[in-house]
Amino acid sequence: MLFDLKGRRRRVVQGTYLLLAILMGGGLVLFGIGGDVSGGLVDALQGQSGSSNSIVEDRIEENEDKVETDPKNAAALKELARDWYQLATQESDVTGAFSDEGKERLAEADAAWEAYVDLDPKNPDASLASLMVNVYAPTALNKPAEGAEAAEIVATAQPKNAQAYLQLAQFAAQAGQERKADLAGQKAIELAPNDQRSTVKQLVEQLTQAAPPASTTTQPSE
Repeated sequence: MLFDLKGRRRRVVQGTYLLLAILMGGGLVLFGIGGDVSGGLVDALQGQSGSSNSIVEDRIEENEDKVETDPKNAAALKELARDWYQLATQESDVTGAFSDEGKERLAEADAAWEAYVDLDPKNPDASLASLMVNVYAPTALNKPAEGAEAAEIVATAQPKNAQAYLQLAQFAAQAGQERKADLAGQKAIELAPNDQRSTVKQLVEQLTQAAPPASTTTQPSE
C-alpha cells in the first residue's frame, strides 16, 4: 500500500462530505473522474447501457458458480463486484442515496471486492477500485476505512493526479486515519495545478478541521 501507517476509526462527519462535494464542483471532481482511471456510475455502466437486469443477473449467477468452484477466480470476483454495483445503482435517487434493496446489492459488491483484495493481487484493478469508492461513500455503505483502501489503490495508479490524492485524504480523514489523510492532502496540494492549488489547500484544511476527535483506540498497522 501507498502509506504503511496507523489510523484510528472515528465517526463519519456527513456534513463535511457534502461541503467537499460542493466545493470541488467548481474545478475539481470528486471520486477520481478526470484521471487516467475512470470511475463512478458511468464506468460501471459503460458498454452495458442496453443490458437488461435479467442479463446482468444471469451473469452474476454464472460468476457465482465460478467462484463456488474456484474461490480464487479473480476475474469472476471482479465481474461480480461490477455487476452487483450496476444493479444497485438502479436503486438510488438523484442525490446518490440508496434504498435498502440497493444497499443489499452494494453489500454483495463489497463482499466480492473484499474477496478479490484478499487474493492479494500484485496490481489491484484500479478501475474497479475507483468504482468501489462510490460503494463505500456515506450515501452508500458508509465504510470510510474500506473507502480509503480503495482510494489508495486509485492514487497508487495515478501518482500525478491531485484529485486521486484528495479523494484518499477525504476517506482517510473520515476513517480517522489522521496521518495518512495529512500525507495524502499534502500530496494533493503539491500536485494541484497552480490555479486550483488554493482550492485544494482549502479542502485539505476543511478535512483537518472536520475530522472527529482523536481516540485512544488505534487500528492495526495497514
